[in-house]
Amino acid sequence: MFSILFIYFCSIDCATTFQNTMKENKILVIGSSNTDMTVKTSRLPAPGETVIGGTFSMGGGGKGANQAVAVSRLGGEVELVCKVGDDMFGRDSVKRYMDEGIATSHIMTSSEPSGVALIYVDGNAENCIAVAPGANFDFSPEDIGRLNGSISEAGILLLQLEIPLETVVAAAEKAYAAGAKVILNPAPARNLPERLYRTLYLIIPNETEACLLTGVQIKDRESAMKAARILQDKGVKNVIITMGSCGASVTDHTGNTVFVDAIHVDAVDTTAAGDTFCGGVCVALSEGKTLTEAAEFATRAASLTVQKIGAQESIPYRNNL
Repeated sequence: MFSILFIYFCSIDCATTFQNTMKENKILVIGSSNTDMTVKTSRLPAPGETVIGGTFSMGGGGKGANQAVAVSRLGGEVELVCKVGDDMFGRDSVKRYMDEGIATSHIMTSSEPSGVALIYVDGNAENCIAVAPGANFDFSPEDIGRLNGSISEAGILLLQLEIPLETVVAAAEKAYAAGAKVILNPAPARNLPERLYRTLYLIIPNETEACLLTGVQIKDRESAMKAARILQDKGVKNVIITMGSCGASVTDHTGNTVFVDAIHVDAVDTTAAGDTFCGGVCVALSEGKTLTEAAEFATRAASLTVQKIGAQESIPYRNNL
C-alpha cells in the first residue's frame, strides 16, 4: 500500500514539474502586426525633397510580429496575439506567421485596415519610419480579457508599445497575476504608468528609451548603470539597456551589472535588430540561461540581422548563429 501511494504522489509531482517546465518554455508575444514597404536609397530625403533611385521591397513588420518571428526562428515555442484588418495585408500576414511555425489561433480581425509602415534606409544603414497603425490601435483591454488560456499557459509574455498603452498594461497585469515573466521592450519611446513597472520581470530599452524613462543621458557604462538603478527603483526586477555598437548593459535583480560587448559587423540595415535581440533574450531565458547568457545569445542574433535589408526577412535562424 505504501509503495502504491509513493508511486501515486511521485507521479503527481512529476506531472506538475513537467507542466511547469512546459509553461516556462512557452513564449507569448502580444503586440503589433504591420506590412513594411521599404525603399533603400543613398541618403534619406529632406522635407519636400524627392530622392530618385534605390530599391523597393515589401514584407512583414510590426514590432510584435517581428519579435514573434525572431522567437520562432531562434528556437522558441511562441504564440502571437495581434489585430489585423480584413484585407489582403492582414490575410497575408497571418499566413506568413503560420508558415513561420507561430501559433495564431488568437489573432483577431478588426474593421480597421491592417497596419502599414513606410521605411527609408540610407547607405549608412540608418532608417526613418512612418507607421499607419490601423488595426493595431483597435486592440483593446477588452480583447486582453478574452485571452485567459493563452496568458495562463505562458511562461514569458513579451510586450512592446505599438498597441494602445492601456492594452499593454492590461496584458502585463494579467500575465503577472498568472505567474508569467513579463518582459517589456518600451518602443516606440514613451512615458509609462508607474503601475506597469511593478509587473515587469525585465525591461529592454535602448539608450533613447532609457533616457526618456529615467532622465539619464546614456553616454557610457556608468550612466547606463545609473539608469538601470532608477528603473529598478520603480519596481522593475531586471534591466537590459542596449547601446548599439557599445553593446548592452545587463543589471539583475541583485543590482549586479555585467556589460556584453557588441559584435562589430558591416551593417546594411538596422531595422528589426532590436526586435531580434528581444526575441533572442526570451528564447534563451525560456531555455534556463542567465540574463547575461541571454544577452550574449541575443547579441549574436542581432549582429546577423543588421547584415540584411528588411525586417522579418533579415531575422536569422538558430542554425545561422
